[in-house]
Amino acid sequence: MSVVTNTTTIGAIELPSRRNTELLLLAFAVVIPIFAYANVGLAIHGELPPGMFAYGAGFAVLAGIAHFVVRRYAKYADPLLLPLATLLNGLGVVLIWRLDQSERLQNLAKRSFGAFSPSAPNQMLYTALAIALFAAVLLILKDHRVLQRFTYISMAGALVLLILPVVPGLGADVFGAKIWISVGGFSIQPGEFAKIVIAIFFAGYLMVKRDALALASRRFMGLYLPRGRDLGPILMIWAMSLLVLVFENDLGTSLLFFGMFVIMLYVATERTSWIVIGLLMSVGGAVVVASFASHVQARVNAWLDPFGCYTTSGACEQVGQSIMSFGSGGVLGAGWGQGNSDLIGFAANSDFIFSTVGEELGLSGVMAFLLIYGLIIERGVRTALAARDPFGKLFAIGLSGAFALQIFVVAGGVMGLIPLTGMTMPFLASGGSSVLANWILIAVLIRISDTARRPAPAPAPSPDSEMTQVVRPS
Repeated sequence: MSVVTNTTTIGAIELPSRRNTELLLLAFAVVIPIFAYANVGLAIHGELPPGMFAYGAGFAVLAGIAHFVVRRYAKYADPLLLPLATLLNGLGVVLIWRLDQSERLQNLAKRSFGAFSPSAPNQMLYTALAIALFAAVLLILKDHRVLQRFTYISMAGALVLLILPVVPGLGADVFGAKIWISVGGFSIQPGEFAKIVIAIFFAGYLMVKRDALALASRRFMGLYLPRGRDLGPILMIWAMSLLVLVFENDLGTSLLFFGMFVIMLYVATERTSWIVIGLLMSVGGAVVVASFASHVQARVNAWLDPFGCYTTSGACEQVGQSIMSFGSGGVLGAGWGQGNSDLIGFAANSDFIFSTVGEELGLSGVMAFLLIYGLIIERGVRTALAARDPFGKLFAIGLSGAFALQIFVVAGGVMGLIPLTGMTMPFLASGGSSVLANWILIAVLIRISDTARRPAPAPAPSPDSEMTQVVRPS
């Protein structure tokens, strides 16, 4: 009698990392802004802009560094997040450089500040710092779940970041909103970083309290209403958002924080009633504050009838110019460098930079940019669905929701859909705080997606994997 032994070991299926796909998309994300940069130079000056190849090479090096870090330390991360963010950042630098070439803005800066300082070189510097911070997050944050340990510390940190702009001698009033602090000659917007920090608190808190918050005490008009004692968290966040609105005159940050909490609360509990309650509370709070806050009231009036107060209110003039920019752009736009959105003034380098897109690239360009933003949000939501832990799911959906809300309030404000909020368009507008914070957001989403897509370790071989077959003589 002979014995034949067959041993089989079941290993983990190696999933494709998609890093080569990311590299190919990243090449397009670098080339497209370079062509746009050349187009602007030819349209305005009739020649290729100086330093075009140096700009292109520098931007390609930064993108390559980011890709190398992802390939090395987040091998299984989503392959679209980095190219999409790189494309937006590159096109944002081009739009800022295009506005730097405006003689109107140059003369306005000289009259107001005595000198003109171009914003595009600073934006490239901020981009380099942001890529370095992006790499540092991926190097240091090996597992996003460790952030859950800092749930309540993150709440305290977020409150500190929100309070800093109203500290006497530290905060700065810019265009009526107290959302900046000045340190050593540099201006920082703490609210941009607070949205990431507070998302850690929301995710950690809701992961523990979601069962209690999901319980309903009664049903009214088809909605399951929460118990009275469970309204405490949402009342606290609502009050905090109103305080931000009252003391900082910052409608955008107030809407962002409260909206992000309601979105995460709905995802955690699956109760539609929280959405309805959140909308009613946000509208009610905004109406009450707008009744006595002159800064908010001016923005509401500009939204209701911008041309009725066009000559008497700066907010009305900005909204009116923005609406005319979108209208004159048509379907295909006037072309790179051929618009007049620089008439809006300094705000063209913040939320109103999207008006330049509407006038010079038209409806097609606006939809293309919104599609890119939508893809980032979709990949963030997909990451949340694929996450294997509840904290990661809530954290990813919170960051994606915050990003989506910021796009909505900025685009809606400059298009006249909602009142102006004063927030910056992610990756497009000039400003170091926004660029740094949004690259951190992308790094965290990449880390969560890497953890979600990484193959599980192979199980240890069991006795059943060794099969012994006895062959009997014939």
